[in-house]
Amino acid sequence: MLAAHVFLLSSVEAAKGKLVFIPHDTRPISCEETADVARAAGYEVIVPPRNLLSDGVDKPGNPEKLWEWAEQNVKNADGAMFSSDSMIYGGLVPSRNHELSEQALAKRVKRFETLRQENPKLNLYVFSSVMRTPRSGLYSGNAEPAYYQHYGADIFQATAYADKEEMQGLEPIEKKAMELHEQAVPAKVWKDWRERREKNVKVNEQLIDLTRKGIISYLVVGKDDNAHFSQTHREGRNLEQYGKDIPSTRFQVLAGIDEFGALLLSRAINDLEKQIPFIYVQYNEGKGGATIPGYSDTPIDETIRQSVRTAGGMVVNSPKRADFILLVNTNADGRTGEANQITAVGDGIANDGRDRGTTKYFVQLIQKNLSYGTAVGVADIAFANGADNALMQALHGENLLYKLRAYGGWNTPTNTTGFVIATGLLSGRMTDDDADRLLTRRYVEDWGYQSVVRSQVGKSIAGFRRWDVYSNMGDMEPGIVSRINILMREFAIRNLPPYEGLDTMEVTLPWHRMFEADFNY
Repeated sequence: MLAAHVFLLSSVEAAKGKLVFIPHDTRPISCEETADVARAAGYEVIVPPRNLLSDGVDKPGNPEKLWEWAEQNVKNADGAMFSSDSMIYGGLVPSRNHELSEQALAKRVKRFETLRQENPKLNLYVFSSVMRTPRSGLYSGNAEPAYYQHYGADIFQATAYADKEEMQGLEPIEKKAMELHEQAVPAKVWKDWRERREKNVKVNEQLIDLTRKGIISYLVVGKDDNAHFSQTHREGRNLEQYGKDIPSTRFQVLAGIDEFGALLLSRAINDLEKQIPFIYVQYNEGKGGATIPGYSDTPIDETIRQSVRTAGGMVVNSPKRADFILLVNTNADGRTGEANQITAVGDGIANDGRDRGTTKYFVQLIQKNLSYGTAVGVADIAFANGADNALMQALHGENLLYKLRAYGGWNTPTNTTGFVIATGLLSGRMTDDDADRLLTRRYVEDWGYQSVVRSQVGKSIAGFRRWDVYSNMGDMEPGIVSRINILMREFAIRNLPPYEGLDTMEVTLPWHRMFEADFNY
Protein backbone atom coordinates (compact mmCIF):
# COMPACT_ATOMS: atom_id res chain seq x y z
CA MET A 1 0.00 0.00 0.00
CA LEU A 2 1.25 3.51 -0.75
CA ALA A 3 2.50 5.30 2.33
CA ALA A 4 0.35 8.28 1.32
CA HIS A 5 -2.77 6.13 1.56
CA VAL A 6 -1.81 5.02 5.06
CA PHE A 7 -1.64 8.64 6.20
CA LEU A 8 -4.89 9.48 4.44
CA LEU A 9 -6.85 6.67 6.06
CA SER A 10 -5.45 7.14 9.54
CA SER A 11 -5.80 10.92 9.57
CA VAL A 12 -9.35 11.23 8.22
CA GLU A 13 -10.73 9.11 11.08
CA ALA A 14 -10.01 11.85 13.61
CA ALA A 15 -8.91 14.78 11.48
CA LYS A 16 -8.14 18.03 13.26
CA GLY A 17 -9.25 19.97 10.20
CA LYS A 18 -9.56 19.96 6.42
CA LEU A 19 -6.97 21.54 4.15
CA VAL A 20 -7.25 21.93 0.37
CA PHE A 21 -3.91 21.62 -1.37
CA ILE A 22 -3.35 22.27 -5.09
CA PRO A 23 0.29 21.48 -5.96
CA HIS A 24 2.11 22.67 -9.05
CA ASP A 25 2.28 19.16 -10.54
CA THR A 26 1.98 15.45 -9.80
CA ARG A 27 5.62 14.69 -8.98
CA PRO A 28 5.47 12.63 -5.77
CA ILE A 29 7.52 15.09 -3.72
CA SER A 30 5.42 18.04 -4.93
CA CYS A 31 2.10 16.34 -4.39
CA GLU A 32 1.38 13.36 -2.13
CA GLU A 33 4.64 13.39 -0.17
CA THR A 34 4.02 17.03 0.71
CA ALA A 35 0.41 16.32 1.68
CA ASP A 36 1.62 13.42 3.85
CA VAL A 37 3.48 15.82 6.15
CA ALA A 38 0.22 17.50 7.12
CA ARG A 39 -1.60 14.17 7.24
CA ALA A 40 0.98 12.88 9.69
CA ALA A 41 0.17 15.89 11.89
CA GLY A 42 -3.48 14.79 11.98
CA TYR A 43 -5.11 16.77 9.16
CA GLU A 44 -7.24 15.72 6.25
CA VAL A 45 -5.58 17.01 3.07
CA ILE A 46 -7.62 17.08 -0.13
CA VAL A 47 -5.69 17.06 -3.42
CA PRO A 48 -7.25 17.39 -6.92
CA PRO A 49 -7.56 14.35 -9.18
CA ARG A 50 -4.34 13.59 -11.01
CA ASN A 51 -5.88 14.24 -14.43
CA LEU A 52 -6.39 17.93 -13.56
CA LEU A 53 -2.73 18.52 -12.68
CA SER A 54 0.43 18.83 -14.73
CA ASP A 55 1.49 15.20 -15.12
CA GLY A 56 4.73 15.32 -17.10
CA VAL A 57 6.95 17.63 -19.10
CA ASP A 58 4.49 17.55 -22.00
CA LYS A 59 1.23 17.10 -20.03
CA PRO A 60 -0.09 20.42 -18.70
CA GLY A 61 -2.86 20.59 -16.15
CA ASN A 62 -6.33 22.02 -16.72
CA PRO A 63 -6.71 25.41 -14.98
CA GLU A 64 -10.41 25.79 -15.78
CA LYS A 65 -11.26 22.40 -14.29
CA LEU A 66 -8.96 23.12 -11.33
CA TRP A 67 -10.86 26.32 -10.57
CA GLU A 68 -14.16 24.44 -10.72
CA TRP A 69 -12.76 21.77 -8.39
CA ALA A 70 -11.37 24.40 -6.00
CA GLU A 71 -14.64 26.33 -5.84
CA GLN A 72 -16.46 23.16 -4.74
CA ASN A 73 -13.89 21.92 -2.24
CA VAL A 74 -12.96 25.09 -0.32
CA LYS A 75 -16.52 25.66 0.92
CA ASN A 76 -16.00 23.78 4.18
CA ALA A 77 -12.20 23.89 4.35
CA ASP A 78 -10.14 25.31 7.19
CA GLY A 79 -7.44 26.52 4.82
CA ALA A 80 -6.36 26.39 1.18
CA MET A 81 -2.84 26.21 -0.30
CA PHE A 82 -2.77 26.92 -4.03
CA SER A 83 -0.01 26.83 -6.59
CA SER A 84 -0.77 29.87 -8.74
CA ASP A 85 1.25 28.20 -11.52
CA SER A 86 -1.34 25.40 -11.64
CA MET A 87 -4.29 27.77 -11.43
CA ILE A 88 -2.98 30.19 -14.06
CA TYR A 89 -0.71 28.27 -16.47
CA GLY A 90 -1.54 24.62 -15.79
CA GLY A 91 1.57 23.81 -13.74
CA LEU A 92 5.18 24.71 -13.08
CA VAL A 93 6.54 23.40 -16.40
CA PRO A 94 3.69 24.98 -18.42
CA SER A 95 4.54 28.34 -16.85
CA ARG A 96 7.82 28.15 -18.81
CA ASN A 97 6.47 27.33 -22.26
CA HIS A 98 2.79 28.40 -22.48
CA GLU A 99 1.31 30.52 -25.29
CA LEU A 100 -1.37 32.30 -23.21
CA SER A 101 -2.22 35.98 -23.70
CA GLU A 102 -1.90 38.63 -20.99
CA GLN A 103 -5.68 38.95 -20.97
CA ALA A 104 -6.21 35.22 -20.37
CA LEU A 105 -3.65 35.22 -17.57
CA ALA A 106 -5.15 38.29 -15.89
CA LYS A 107 -8.61 36.69 -16.01
CA ARG A 108 -7.33 33.66 -14.13
CA VAL A 109 -5.58 35.82 -11.54
CA LYS A 110 -8.88 37.61 -10.98
CA ARG A 111 -10.48 34.31 -9.95
CA PHE A 112 -8.50 34.38 -6.69
CA GLU A 113 -10.41 37.51 -5.80
CA THR A 114 -13.75 35.92 -6.71
CA LEU A 115 -12.94 32.80 -4.71
CA ARG A 116 -12.10 34.83 -1.62
CA GLN A 117 -15.23 36.99 -1.95
CA GLU A 118 -17.34 33.85 -2.06
CA ASN A 119 -15.46 32.41 0.95
CA PRO A 120 -14.60 35.46 3.09
CA LYS A 121 -13.41 33.44 6.10
CA LEU A 122 -11.07 31.21 4.08
CA ASN A 123 -7.37 31.44 4.85
CA LEU A 124 -5.88 31.49 1.33
CA TYR A 125 -2.16 30.72 0.98
CA VAL A 126 -0.59 31.01 -2.46
CA PHE A 127 2.82 30.08 -3.84
CA SER A 128 4.08 31.30 -7.18
CA SER A 129 7.34 31.10 -9.14
CA VAL A 130 9.72 33.42 -10.92
CA MET A 131 10.70 31.61 -14.11
CA ARG A 132 13.99 29.78 -13.80
CA THR A 133 17.06 30.43 -15.98
CA PRO A 134 18.86 27.09 -16.47
CA ARG A 135 22.59 27.30 -17.14
CA SER A 136 22.25 25.42 -20.42
CA GLY A 137 20.01 23.15 -22.46
CA LEU A 138 21.44 20.18 -20.58
CA TYR A 139 20.35 21.68 -17.25
CA SER A 140 16.87 22.43 -18.60
CA GLY A 141 15.84 18.76 -18.73
CA ASN A 142 13.60 19.31 -21.77
CA ALA A 143 11.32 21.48 -19.60
CA GLU A 144 11.94 24.75 -21.50
CA PRO A 145 11.02 25.76 -25.06
CA ALA A 146 12.88 23.59 -27.58
CA TYR A 147 15.28 26.37 -28.59
CA TYR A 148 16.78 26.33 -25.10
CA GLN A 149 18.72 23.19 -26.04
CA HIS A 150 20.67 25.26 -28.59
CA TYR A 151 20.75 28.73 -27.03
CA GLY A 152 20.27 28.13 -23.29
CA ALA A 153 23.90 28.64 -22.30
CA ASP A 154 24.11 31.95 -24.20
CA ILE A 155 20.78 33.14 -22.75
CA PHE A 156 21.96 32.33 -19.25
CA GLN A 157 25.34 34.02 -19.64
CA ALA A 158 24.00 37.15 -21.34
CA THR A 159 21.32 37.72 -18.69
CA ALA A 160 23.71 36.89 -15.83
CA TYR A 161 25.99 39.66 -17.06
CA ALA A 162 22.99 42.00 -17.36
CA ASP A 163 22.04 41.28 -13.74
CA LYS A 164 25.61 41.80 -12.58
CA GLU A 165 25.82 45.07 -14.53
CA GLU A 166 22.81 46.41 -12.62
CA MET A 167 24.13 45.18 -9.30
CA GLN A 168 27.80 46.18 -9.41
CA GLY A 169 28.88 47.06 -12.94
CA LEU A 170 30.98 45.16 -15.49
CA GLU A 171 34.60 45.20 -16.55
CA PRO A 172 35.21 45.95 -20.27
CA ILE A 173 35.98 42.29 -20.98
CA GLU A 174 32.70 41.27 -19.31
CA LYS A 175 30.72 43.79 -21.38
CA LYS A 176 32.25 42.32 -24.52
CA ALA A 177 31.36 38.81 -23.39
CA MET A 178 27.76 39.89 -22.70
CA GLU A 179 27.50 41.34 -26.22
CA LEU A 180 28.84 38.12 -27.77
CA HIS A 181 26.36 35.96 -25.87
CA GLU A 182 23.50 38.28 -26.83
CA GLN A 183 24.49 38.17 -30.51
CA ALA A 184 24.65 34.36 -30.46
CA VAL A 185 20.89 34.12 -29.83
CA PRO A 186 18.50 34.89 -32.74
CA ALA A 187 16.21 37.90 -32.31
CA LYS A 188 13.05 35.78 -32.58
CA VAL A 189 14.29 33.55 -29.74
CA TRP A 190 15.01 36.55 -27.53
CA LYS A 191 11.53 37.91 -28.32
CA ASP A 192 9.74 34.71 -27.37
CA TRP A 193 11.82 34.18 -24.25
CA ARG A 194 11.50 37.75 -22.97
CA GLU A 195 7.79 38.13 -23.70
CA ARG A 196 6.92 35.03 -21.68
CA ARG A 197 9.03 36.22 -18.77
CA GLU A 198 7.39 39.65 -18.89
CA LYS A 199 4.01 37.96 -18.63
CA ASN A 200 5.24 35.96 -15.63
CA VAL A 201 6.46 39.13 -13.88
CA LYS A 202 3.12 40.84 -14.52
CA VAL A 203 1.20 37.87 -13.08
CA ASN A 204 3.37 37.96 -9.96
CA GLU A 205 2.78 41.70 -9.60
CA GLN A 206 -0.97 41.10 -9.81
CA LEU A 207 -0.72 38.42 -7.11
CA ILE A 208 1.23 40.86 -4.94
CA ASP A 209 -1.55 43.42 -5.48
CA LEU A 210 -4.13 40.86 -4.26
CA THR A 211 -1.99 40.22 -1.20
CA ARG A 212 -1.74 43.94 -0.53
CA LYS A 213 -5.56 44.12 -0.65
CA GLY A 214 -5.93 41.18 1.77
CA ILE A 215 -7.45 38.81 -0.81
CA ILE A 216 -4.49 36.44 -0.44
CA SER A 217 -3.67 35.77 3.21
CA TYR A 218 -0.05 34.92 2.50
CA LEU A 219 1.99 34.87 -0.73
CA VAL A 220 5.43 33.38 -1.28
CA VAL A 221 7.15 33.82 -4.65
CA GLY A 222 9.93 31.35 -5.42
CA LYS A 223 13.05 31.96 -7.44
CA ASP A 224 13.12 28.63 -9.24
CA ASP A 225 16.54 26.96 -9.83
CA ASN A 226 18.27 30.27 -9.27
CA ALA A 227 21.85 31.57 -9.48
CA HIS A 228 23.66 34.47 -7.81
CA PHE A 229 23.62 36.43 -11.08
CA SER A 230 20.76 35.48 -13.42
CA GLN A 231 17.56 36.76 -14.95
CA THR A 232 15.68 34.91 -12.21
CA HIS A 233 17.63 36.79 -9.54
CA ARG A 234 17.06 40.07 -11.38
CA GLU A 235 13.29 39.60 -11.57
CA GLY A 236 13.16 38.42 -7.96
CA ARG A 237 14.86 41.64 -6.84
CA ASN A 238 12.33 43.71 -8.75
CA LEU A 239 9.37 41.81 -7.29
CA GLU A 240 10.72 42.26 -3.77
CA GLN A 241 10.86 45.98 -4.44
CA TYR A 242 7.32 45.95 -5.87
CA GLY A 243 5.95 44.40 -2.68
CA LYS A 244 8.25 46.11 -0.18
CA ASP A 245 5.31 47.78 1.62
CA ILE A 246 3.79 44.40 2.56
CA PRO A 247 5.10 42.89 5.82
CA SER A 248 7.12 39.67 5.63
CA THR A 249 4.41 37.95 7.67
CA ARG A 250 2.24 38.17 4.53
CA PHE A 251 4.63 38.26 1.55
CA GLN A 252 8.10 36.92 0.80
CA VAL A 253 10.34 36.23 -2.20
CA LEU A 254 12.51 33.16 -1.51
CA ALA A 255 15.02 30.95 -3.28
CA GLY A 256 13.36 27.64 -4.19
CA ILE A 257 9.87 26.51 -5.22
CA ASP A 258 9.20 22.75 -4.76
CA GLU A 259 9.28 23.01 -0.96
CA PHE A 260 6.68 25.78 -0.73
CA GLY A 261 3.67 23.48 -0.55
CA ALA A 262 5.05 21.86 2.60
CA LEU A 263 5.98 25.22 4.13
CA LEU A 264 2.50 26.63 3.55
CA LEU A 265 0.77 23.51 4.89
CA SER A 266 2.88 23.92 8.02
CA ARG A 267 1.95 27.60 8.22
CA ALA A 268 -1.76 26.84 7.80
CA ILE A 269 -1.65 24.31 10.64
CA ASN A 270 0.30 26.64 12.93
CA ASP A 271 -2.17 29.44 12.15
CA LEU A 272 -5.16 27.19 12.88
CA GLU A 273 -3.66 25.96 16.14
CA LYS A 274 -2.34 29.44 17.03
CA GLN A 275 1.14 28.06 17.60
CA ILE A 276 4.55 29.56 16.83
CA PRO A 277 7.01 26.66 17.20
CA PHE A 278 10.63 27.56 17.98
CA ILE A 279 13.52 26.22 15.93
CA TYR A 280 17.25 26.23 16.63
CA VAL A 281 19.62 25.97 13.65
CA GLN A 282 23.21 24.74 13.63
CA TYR A 283 25.61 24.00 10.73
CA ASN A 284 28.43 21.62 9.94
CA GLU A 285 31.89 23.10 10.45
CA GLY A 286 33.40 25.36 7.82
CA LYS A 287 31.51 28.00 5.87
CA GLY A 288 28.19 26.77 7.28
CA GLY A 289 25.37 29.31 7.13
CA ALA A 290 27.32 31.58 4.77
CA THR A 291 27.17 28.87 2.08
CA ILE A 292 25.41 30.00 -1.09
CA PRO A 293 24.28 26.55 -2.23
CA GLY A 294 23.81 25.32 -5.76
CA TYR A 295 20.66 26.56 -7.55
CA SER A 296 20.37 29.55 -5.21
CA ASP A 297 21.44 33.18 -5.02
CA THR A 298 21.21 33.55 -1.24
CA PRO A 299 23.27 32.43 1.79
CA ILE A 300 21.57 29.35 3.18
CA ASP A 301 21.16 30.81 6.68
CA GLU A 302 19.13 33.67 5.21
CA THR A 303 16.96 31.26 3.22
CA ILE A 304 16.40 29.08 6.28
CA ARG A 305 15.32 32.03 8.43
CA GLN A 306 12.91 33.18 5.73
CA SER A 307 11.56 29.64 5.32
CA VAL A 308 10.94 29.33 9.06
CA ARG A 309 8.94 32.55 8.87
CA THR A 310 6.99 31.16 5.91
CA ALA A 311 6.16 28.01 7.89
CA GLY A 312 4.91 30.02 10.86
CA GLY A 313 7.84 29.35 13.20
CA MET A 314 10.53 31.41 14.89
CA VAL A 315 14.31 30.93 15.04
CA VAL A 316 15.78 30.96 18.57
CA ASN A 317 19.38 31.14 19.74
CA SER A 318 19.40 28.24 22.20
CA PRO A 319 18.62 24.54 21.66
CA LYS A 320 17.10 24.46 25.13
CA ARG A 321 14.33 26.85 24.04
CA ALA A 322 13.60 25.01 20.80
CA ASP A 323 10.73 22.73 19.85
CA PHE A 324 12.84 21.49 16.94
CA ILE A 325 16.57 21.50 16.25
CA LEU A 326 17.65 21.74 12.61
CA LEU A 327 21.18 20.55 11.80
CA VAL A 328 22.43 21.47 8.32
CA ASN A 329 25.06 19.34 6.59
CA THR A 330 27.19 21.58 4.37
CA ASN A 331 30.66 21.21 2.88
CA ALA A 332 33.48 23.00 4.68
CA ASP A 333 34.34 25.13 1.64
CA GLY A 334 30.73 26.13 0.94
CA ARG A 335 30.47 24.31 -2.37
CA THR A 336 27.57 22.06 -3.39
CA GLY A 337 28.25 18.75 -5.10
CA GLU A 338 25.91 16.66 -7.23
CA ALA A 339 24.68 13.54 -5.46
CA ASN A 340 24.96 11.22 -8.45
CA GLN A 341 28.56 12.28 -9.15
CA ILE A 342 30.25 9.32 -7.50
CA THR A 343 33.63 9.95 -9.14
CA ALA A 344 35.07 13.47 -8.97
CA VAL A 345 35.36 15.30 -12.29
CA GLY A 346 37.83 18.20 -12.37
CA ASP A 347 37.59 20.01 -9.05
CA GLY A 348 34.12 18.56 -8.35
CA ILE A 349 33.12 16.83 -5.12
CA ALA A 350 32.73 13.05 -5.23
CA ASN A 351 29.78 11.51 -3.37
CA ASP A 352 31.72 8.27 -2.96
CA GLY A 353 30.94 7.62 0.71
CA ARG A 354 34.32 8.74 2.03
CA ASP A 355 34.55 11.22 4.90
CA ARG A 356 35.55 14.60 3.43
CA GLY A 357 36.83 15.74 6.82
CA THR A 358 33.56 16.91 8.39
CA THR A 359 31.40 13.77 8.60
CA LYS A 360 32.61 12.68 12.04
CA TYR A 361 32.10 16.19 13.42
CA PHE A 362 28.54 16.35 12.08
CA VAL A 363 27.63 12.96 13.52
CA GLN A 364 28.92 14.10 16.90
CA LEU A 365 26.84 17.26 16.50
CA ILE A 366 23.75 15.12 15.96
CA GLN A 367 24.51 13.00 19.02
CA LYS A 368 25.06 16.08 21.17
CA ASN A 369 21.77 17.67 20.14
CA LEU A 370 19.84 14.43 20.57
CA SER A 371 20.96 14.44 24.20
CA TYR A 372 18.77 17.51 24.86
CA GLY A 373 15.65 15.40 24.34
CA THR A 374 14.32 17.78 21.68
CA ALA A 375 13.21 16.69 18.21
CA VAL A 376 16.20 16.81 15.83
CA GLY A 377 16.17 16.96 12.03
CA VAL A 378 18.90 16.94 9.38
CA ALA A 379 18.90 19.00 6.19
CA ASP A 380 21.47 17.18 4.08
CA ILE A 381 22.64 19.75 1.50
CA ALA A 382 26.32 18.96 0.95
CA PHE A 383 25.12 17.56 -2.38
CA ALA A 384 22.21 18.67 -4.54
CA ASN A 385 19.67 16.12 -5.76
CA GLY A 386 20.41 13.46 -3.18
CA ALA A 387 21.96 12.46 0.13
CA ASP A 388 25.56 12.60 1.30
CA ASN A 389 26.61 8.94 1.16
CA ALA A 390 29.34 9.40 3.76
CA LEU A 391 26.91 10.91 6.24
CA MET A 392 24.20 8.33 5.64
CA GLN A 393 26.60 5.41 6.06
CA ALA A 394 27.78 6.95 9.33
CA LEU A 395 24.22 7.46 10.60
CA HIS A 396 23.42 3.87 9.69
CA GLY A 397 26.56 2.61 11.43
CA GLU A 398 25.81 4.59 14.60
CA ASN A 399 22.13 3.54 14.62
CA LEU A 400 20.99 7.17 14.35
CA LEU A 401 18.67 7.02 11.32
CA TYR A 402 15.55 6.61 13.43
CA LYS A 403 16.71 8.76 16.31
CA LEU A 404 15.98 11.76 14.09
CA ARG A 405 12.53 13.29 13.75
CA ALA A 406 12.97 14.66 10.22
CA TYR A 407 15.40 14.29 7.33
CA GLY A 408 15.72 15.58 3.78
CA GLY A 409 18.29 15.36 1.00
CA TRP A 410 16.26 15.73 -2.20
CA ASN A 411 16.46 18.09 -5.17
CA THR A 412 17.99 21.55 -4.63
CA PRO A 413 19.44 22.48 -1.22
CA THR A 414 16.69 25.03 -0.57
CA ASN A 415 14.05 22.42 -1.46
CA THR A 416 15.60 20.20 1.21
CA THR A 417 15.89 22.81 3.96
CA GLY A 418 12.33 24.02 3.45
CA PHE A 419 10.87 20.51 3.49
CA VAL A 420 12.76 19.55 6.67
CA ILE A 421 11.70 22.80 8.36
CA ALA A 422 8.05 22.15 7.50
CA THR A 423 8.25 18.56 8.72
CA GLY A 424 10.23 19.40 11.83
CA LEU A 425 7.95 22.19 13.00
CA LEU A 426 5.02 19.76 12.85
CA SER A 427 6.92 16.73 14.17
CA GLY A 428 5.83 17.27 17.76
CA ARG A 429 2.25 16.68 16.63
CA MET A 430 3.04 13.34 14.98
CA THR A 431 3.08 9.85 16.45
CA ASP A 432 6.41 8.03 16.40
CA ASP A 433 5.07 5.64 13.76
CA ASP A 434 4.01 8.46 11.44
CA ALA A 435 7.31 10.29 11.88
CA ASP A 436 9.13 7.05 11.05
CA ARG A 437 7.03 6.57 7.90
CA LEU A 438 8.10 10.00 6.70
CA LEU A 439 11.73 9.23 7.54
CA THR A 440 11.60 5.90 5.71
CA ARG A 441 10.30 7.55 2.57
CA ARG A 442 13.13 10.08 2.62
CA TYR A 443 15.77 7.40 3.19
CA VAL A 444 14.35 5.28 0.38
CA GLU A 445 14.10 8.20 -2.03
CA ASP A 446 16.84 10.69 -1.13
CA TRP A 447 19.51 8.20 -0.17
CA GLY A 448 18.62 4.89 -1.77
CA TYR A 449 17.36 6.13 -5.09
CA GLN A 450 18.85 9.56 -5.72
CA SER A 451 22.36 8.96 -4.37
CA VAL A 452 22.89 5.23 -4.90
CA VAL A 453 20.63 3.52 -7.42
CA ARG A 454 20.14 6.47 -9.77
CA SER A 455 23.91 6.70 -10.14
CA GLN A 456 24.29 2.98 -10.78
CA VAL A 457 21.51 2.82 -13.35
CA GLY A 458 22.63 6.09 -14.93
CA LYS A 459 25.95 4.47 -15.79
CA SER A 460 24.14 1.52 -17.35
CA ILE A 461 22.00 3.82 -19.49
CA ALA A 462 25.18 5.10 -21.12
CA GLY A 463 25.29 1.75 -22.93
CA PHE A 464 22.26 2.67 -25.07
CA ARG A 465 22.82 4.22 -28.48
CA ARG A 466 20.32 7.02 -27.69
CA TRP A 467 21.86 9.90 -25.72
CA ASP A 468 18.56 11.20 -24.27
CA VAL A 469 17.27 8.05 -22.54
CA TYR A 470 17.92 9.51 -19.08
CA SER A 471 15.21 12.15 -19.54
CA ASN A 472 13.13 10.56 -22.30
CA MET A 473 12.96 6.79 -21.86
CA GLY A 474 10.44 5.65 -24.45
CA ASP A 475 10.47 1.88 -24.97
CA MET A 476 13.62 1.54 -22.83
CA GLU A 477 11.60 2.21 -19.65
CA PRO A 478 10.51 -1.37 -18.73
CA GLY A 479 14.09 -2.65 -18.65
CA ILE A 480 15.30 0.37 -16.70
CA VAL A 481 12.50 0.07 -14.14
CA SER A 482 13.20 -3.65 -13.69
CA ARG A 483 16.86 -2.89 -12.88
CA ILE A 484 15.88 -0.10 -10.48
CA ASN A 485 13.52 -2.42 -8.60
CA ILE A 486 16.21 -5.04 -8.06
CA LEU A 487 18.73 -2.49 -6.79
CA MET A 488 16.25 -0.62 -4.56
CA ARG A 489 15.13 -3.81 -2.82
CA GLU A 490 18.76 -4.74 -2.24
CA PHE A 491 19.44 -1.27 -0.82
CA ALA A 492 16.52 -1.52 1.62
CA ILE A 493 17.60 -4.94 2.86
CA ARG A 494 21.15 -3.72 3.46
CA ASN A 495 20.43 -0.35 5.03
CA LEU A 496 16.94 -0.09 6.55
CA PRO A 497 15.02 -1.94 9.27
CA PRO A 498 12.73 -4.74 8.01
CA TYR A 499 9.61 -2.62 7.67
CA GLU A 500 6.90 -4.59 5.93
CA GLY A 501 6.98 -4.23 2.15
CA LEU A 502 10.42 -2.69 1.71
CA ASP A 503 12.01 -5.86 0.39
CA THR A 504 9.26 -6.18 -2.24
CA MET A 505 8.76 -2.49 -3.01
CA GLU A 506 7.59 -1.52 -6.48
CA VAL A 507 9.33 1.47 -8.06
CA THR A 508 7.85 3.45 -10.94
CA LEU A 509 9.06 6.47 -12.90
CA PRO A 510 5.91 8.62 -13.10
CA TRP A 511 7.35 11.25 -15.45
CA HIS A 512 9.18 8.62 -17.54
CA ARG A 513 12.62 9.97 -16.74
CA MET A 514 15.31 9.08 -14.21
CA PHE A 515 15.14 12.23 -12.13
CA GLU A 516 12.21 11.29 -9.88
CA ALA A 517 10.67 7.99 -8.84
CA ASP A 518 7.67 6.77 -6.88
CA PHE A 519 7.79 3.93 -4.35
CA ASN A 520 4.98 1.56 -3.40
CA TYR A 521 5.50 -0.57 -0.30
